[in-house]
Amino acid sequence: MDLARTIDAVWKLESAKIIAALTRLVHDVGLAEEMAQDALVAALEQWPESGVPDNPGAWLTAIAKRRAIDHIRRSQRLEEKQELLARELERPPEPEPERDDVLRLMFMSCHPSLPTESRAALTLRLLGGLTAAEIARAFLTSEAVITRRIAEAKRTLAEAGAAFELPESGELAGRLSSVLEVIYLVYNEGYSATSGDDLMRPGLTLEALRLGHLLADLAPGESEVHGLLALMEIQESRAAARTGPDGEPVRLHEQNRGLWDRLRVQRGFAAMLRARAIGGPPGPYLLQAAIAVTHAQSASAEATDWAQIAALYDLLVRVLSTPVVRLNRAVAVGMARGPAAGLSLVDELLADPALRDYHLLPGVRGDLLLRLGRDVEARREFERAAALTRNAAERAFLLRRAEAIAPVAAGPLLGEAAASFLAREDLDASTVRSYGQTLRRLAVSLGERVPLSEIGSADVARVFAVAWGGAAARTWNRHRAALRSFASWTSTVDLVAEVARRVEEPVEIVAVQGIDALLDRDDVALRERVLWWMLRESGATVKAVLGLGVEDLDLDDRRAPAGTGWVQWRSRTARLLPGLIDGRSRGPLFLADRRPGPGRMPAPGDLCPETGRGRLSYERAEYLFKQASGMTLRALRQR
Repeated sequence: MDLARTIDAVWKLESAKIIAALTRLVHDVGLAEEMAQDALVAALEQWPESGVPDNPGAWLTAIAKRRAIDHIRRSQRLEEKQELLARELERPPEPEPERDDVLRLMFMSCHPSLPTESRAALTLRLLGGLTAAEIARAFLTSEAVITRRIAEAKRTLAEAGAAFELPESGELAGRLSSVLEVIYLVYNEGYSATSGDDLMRPGLTLEALRLGHLLADLAPGESEVHGLLALMEIQESRAAARTGPDGEPVRLHEQNRGLWDRLRVQRGFAAMLRARAIGGPPGPYLLQAAIAVTHAQSASAEATDWAQIAALYDLLVRVLSTPVVRLNRAVAVGMARGPAAGLSLVDELLADPALRDYHLLPGVRGDLLLRLGRDVEARREFERAAALTRNAAERAFLLRRAEAIAPVAAGPLLGEAAASFLAREDLDASTVRSYGQTLRRLAVSLGERVPLSEIGSADVARVFAVAWGGAAARTWNRHRAALRSFASWTSTVDLVAEVARRVEEPVEIVAVQGIDALLDRDDVALRERVLWWMLRESGATVKAVLGLGVEDLDLDDRRAPAGTGWVQWRSRTARLLPGLIDGRSRGPLFLADRRPGPGRMPAPGDLCPETGRGRLSYERAEYLFKQASGMTLRALRQR
């Protein structure tokens, strides 16, 4: 394993403990994460020469605590606090603290002041060491959405003064459900990694199990806690049987059950008995644990009681009707009542936007089609699933399944035709980008290797409904025009025959006085005021302005180079700029709120060497202006 991968693995295993320990000291989870990342940067700089220390977690913790001391000294905190921190640095870490710092961090990440989705995202970031992309896969949403949720969650915790303490017994039960959710998400990321070379990340599953046991001790009267613990223990019992000699996935019905860890199975059974003894209506984790118990009780795959499992999924859908649960129910129904019944349920999910990029949807569909003898369709679904997954082991497995089915020649394929269409010399760069977005989505949704002759207008209408159903009329019509052009060039049927053109609302012209009043508000942050005024006065594009560097600015002439032209501003921007630059000599002019995480390091040109922060993203800038005005940044360019 190379050094970069070693450091990444150490970070994922140790970051939660480091951030938790720092949060206990500085009482600011956002600041604690920044200090932990400072330690990570130090490792990236020093370990290539000095080598990986014997205890890398302790090394990172020591460096981070020194950053904490420096911060408090700069902030002129109380002397006794400095002495406390100095003693903390010199004291060896306790192997099992009386009140687990990681558990405190878990409850802080699930603070009542945060929306449910932000609690889960922040906990996965801080306790699981996951990147925003990995969390987005777990939530079936976009990376930009997750990045925004995490940043806003940290700000909310700081503003609320959230205490780094375990909740009192009176409020414990009410905060358990989101904690259980994120523990299981952390477990699932370890059990079936969303990205990387390996199918599993054992460190994450073991950390989730540890947290599950801690919660069971803390809340012994909560059946769902024991249900989750039972579910994780039984799933973990299969770990040794889930991969083959080369790390390839082994499906449940093909696993060697002799490799299942019987001790973990027994622990799962015991946790299930405790959950049942508590009583009350079964919750989602207890029902999922009951499904796992049914599998574990079967001596062989053939002896599995699929009718019982399908009945349990029927109950689960009533209390947790998520798209993924419904997909799993379709698998169980397909085993209990035949592949045609399962396929019917899967096809109902094809129009669900939450599953549009979920690789298991075409993977399950391919398996059911194969069992029905529809081999050609199954091959395409396996290929589409392979293109969607970001896990190398899963991708190789799915491609092997596809290659085991003989291909059938059927004329030009969608992926090849799209590539040829975009390679035309008569298309300019902006048109290629625009058309490319449309065709990439079509290929992801239908499969690159589907023959053009088999794509109908109904298929395209379904893609539009799932991918752009909630888009503005202008966006919808742009994608529709792109496909009309593609269909004409390929001489295929009218692909958008069932996609009606939408009526575009006229762009609202906002009064200049209203815009100027917004830009002069005292409660608007300096960064936003400079950006908004520069866009207002220069008439430049948002991309050009956000791309400016401090070293590019000519403050005397009030201009900066951008591409082949210039961004020029007037007096309002000129008065505000020095305060934003604040002595910086290079790097992006507009900086993000916080430093980037270790898994999202930007290019050197997009990173400020003096602050360590990255360039402000278009998405974040747009979001802030919409929050303040209800408009897009384009409104600032109206003259």
